[in-house]
Amino acid sequence: MMLRYALQTLRDRKAGFLGAFVALLCAAALVTACGTLLETGLRGKIGTERYAATPVLVSADQNVHETTVKEKKGKTKTKHKAKPVAERAWLPAATLEAVRAVPGVERAVPELTFQAVPLVRAPGEPRPSYGHAWTSAELTPFTLAGGRAPRDAGEVVIDRALADRAALTPGSELTVQSTGEPKTYRVSGIATTPRGDLVRQSALFFSDAEAQRLAARGGQVSAIGVLPRPGTDPGELAGRVEQALKGTTAATAQVGTGDERGPVEFLDAAGARTKLVSMGGAMGGTSLLVAILVVVGTFALSVQQRHRELALLRAIAATPRQLRRMISREALLVGLAAGVTGAFAGLPLAAWLYGRFIDSGVVPPVLERTAGIFPMFAAVAASLLGAWAAARITGRRIARIRPAAALAEAALEPRRPAWIRTVLGMLLLAGGAVLVVVLASLRTEPASTPVTFLAVVVLAGAVSLLGPLLVRGATALLAGPLRLAGAGGHLATANLRGNSTRMASAVTPLALLVGMTSTVLFITPTLGDAARAQARDGVKAGWVLAAQGPGVSGEAAERIRRTPGVTAATEIVHTTVRVGLAKYGAQGVTPTGLTRTWDPAVTAGSLDGFGEGTGTAAVSELAADQLGLKPGSALRLTLGDGTPVTLTVSAVYARGLGFGDITLPHALVAAHVDNPLAAGVLVAAEPGTGREQLAAAVRAYPGVAVLSARDADEARAERQAAGAEINLLAMGLVLAFTAIAVMNTLAMSTAERVREFAMLRLAGAKRRQVLRMLRAEALAVVLIGSVLGSGIALAVLTAFSVGMTGAAAPAVLPVAYAVVVGVAGLLALAATALPGRVALQVPPVDVATAKG
Repeated sequence: MMLRYALQTLRDRKAGFLGAFVALLCAAALVTACGTLLETGLRGKIGTERYAATPVLVSADQNVHETTVKEKKGKTKTKHKAKPVAERAWLPAATLEAVRAVPGVERAVPELTFQAVPLVRAPGEPRPSYGHAWTSAELTPFTLAGGRAPRDAGEVVIDRALADRAALTPGSELTVQSTGEPKTYRVSGIATTPRGDLVRQSALFFSDAEAQRLAARGGQVSAIGVLPRPGTDPGELAGRVEQALKGTTAATAQVGTGDERGPVEFLDAAGARTKLVSMGGAMGGTSLLVAILVVVGTFALSVQQRHRELALLRAIAATPRQLRRMISREALLVGLAAGVTGAFAGLPLAAWLYGRFIDSGVVPPVLERTAGIFPMFAAVAASLLGAWAAARITGRRIARIRPAAALAEAALEPRRPAWIRTVLGMLLLAGGAVLVVVLASLRTEPASTPVTFLAVVVLAGAVSLLGPLLVRGATALLAGPLRLAGAGGHLATANLRGNSTRMASAVTPLALLVGMTSTVLFITPTLGDAARAQARDGVKAGWVLAAQGPGVSGEAAERIRRTPGVTAATEIVHTTVRVGLAKYGAQGVTPTGLTRTWDPAVTAGSLDGFGEGTGTAAVSELAADQLGLKPGSALRLTLGDGTPVTLTVSAVYARGLGFGDITLPHALVAAHVDNPLAAGVLVAAEPGTGREQLAAAVRAYPGVAVLSARDADEARAERQAAGAEINLLAMGLVLAFTAIAVMNTLAMSTAERVREFAMLRLAGAKRRQVLRMLRAEALAVVLIGSVLGSGIALAVLTAFSVGMTGAAAPAVLPVAYAVVVGVAGLLALAATALPGRVALQVPPVDVATAKG
């Protein structure tokens, strides 16, 4: 019987359930989109290009491993963890002979992969460009479409796509920037593949000797392509190769077939999968919490609007159980319809978001998006569960009270919220305060970011539950200003006081929108401004050689050092290292004249003699605290390519945000990164040494610009802004969903008040007075929501700033903040005014005499 009533209610009250349907549909689409990103990170395929004709591929292990053994209650528990390194790991060249000796191997081809950027203007988007030895061309396979193979150190073969884009032919000259100085080669041939042109990269092939010189990895290879004998199964051969390598210097080598070859070829795509898992999980978790908060609020408003109907059912002997079943079944029907529709709507949304990630460089195009059914099922399940739980929670009070009291409560909103609501609100407020305190103690970005957004949602939940009390308190403060608006202001004040629960349902999404948007917008500038300030204070050099291409070569830096008036030049190369499994940003610096160009604010030890050899390191105060280090301590770390080293700490410095947590000798870092060219060179010069003189010294080196220290700081600010855009893109769907929730809730709240507007009109109020009342209410709601949301954002950002920078100095951009509040206000006014005008078009007499 209750199912029949539920279906009939849905048919007769389509408009009343529309708001709940929209909220659940958007929530399901959001869950599907975030789930698709997460699934892509877990199962996304990375196709291969270079190794298309290589059934079995041997490569170095790209992970750092850690095994822990714990004894608990007489049982031994062993845990194995692995984390990826940042650069390409290399194999010992002796591995080649061990692979060739395996039964079933027809040929084992050594592969060298290194940076090789053609310095030529070509139309279209620039592609990653890699150099190889010509003997490894058969791994694709590449064959000559024109010209001949490279015979000496001055010749190069290029792929056909690059030749077409740059209008190069055999005999043309091409300057290439590889791992050392730029060099001009003669194009000896054009190569092509049976599968067509490479679409994700450019390939340049050198003679074997030249390729080994450019790779600068004596006694190592980047991979080994294994071609099996006819009739040999690649999977079985891979097993035999893996077994043969055990006990050798390449015991940890990875042997891959099929889709396992792609991550070896495209290391950035393999890293992007890990990033997508983290990003999709964080977005999905935040989205789910926001969706729950919004859906519960929407259903609360929906059930509140039906109190008269539900009270009448209680008065004619409907039992609490019957009401709960009816409300739950209505919710399940709405949840099912919205969940299925939202799940399908989430697929193009996921495709759009993934495309934006590719355009912004967060994800490489070689990682194929996975569009499985699991996110869709999860979205439908979340919609059903969320709708059912929201309906049970919001319908609890009207279903439990006595029939006579139900009619009385339906006529007038209770003066005080239910005690359980207040208690839960206080608990959430306490939980949010605890998260803020915890956030102030977190000093790493990966740990603090999820806590930041969780704190915003929890505090917004507290606002939702304590909303009626907060609205009444705010109304008491706003009563005076509202009265200045005349009769409309008096009516607005009375409504805010008498319908605080309804108004609170509109305040909550507004507070969440302002709080979440402000946090997303200002979290990156808060950290970035502190880092820039430390960098400005720590760079003593007046000039910077900035790389506008692959990097600044060592010869260009040396030319600057020999320029009259230059007192010191410090090359800087960046990487990421691991201490245990913990990841730290690191830089390598040349030691000569270091203290004349760089001041990291040393607090312990000294930089005197730093870098004389490769056995010293300087660490930030954060790293020293986390790792228990001091000057003289041994620092065991894993370099970017997986090479373990043990160094001695010579200094501890304070400006870790500006320069990274670990500083190493330049020679050590450059020997273990994919791109050993300097990202920048700090140049200290005597007074009177100008930009023109420095620029003339490096004019022969393409892609090198001379910037003042101020210009370099502005360039860093531009990179920071790009990072903020990526954060906004990542959380954009959540913010859009919250904005829709604001309009949805306010539209529902206004459209339901047709009878109230009619009674006001019959009592003598004019149409413009009612509209003025609505505008005054909307402005009051915007003001309350903005103040609460701003307070949430300020508390969270301040705690984030204390933890990450050591100072309570969140960066708030006034113009951006004004835009956030302004957009929230426009949304609220539009969502109130439009339904209000529609409701006022109905003659009040018709409303008063209508049934129900």
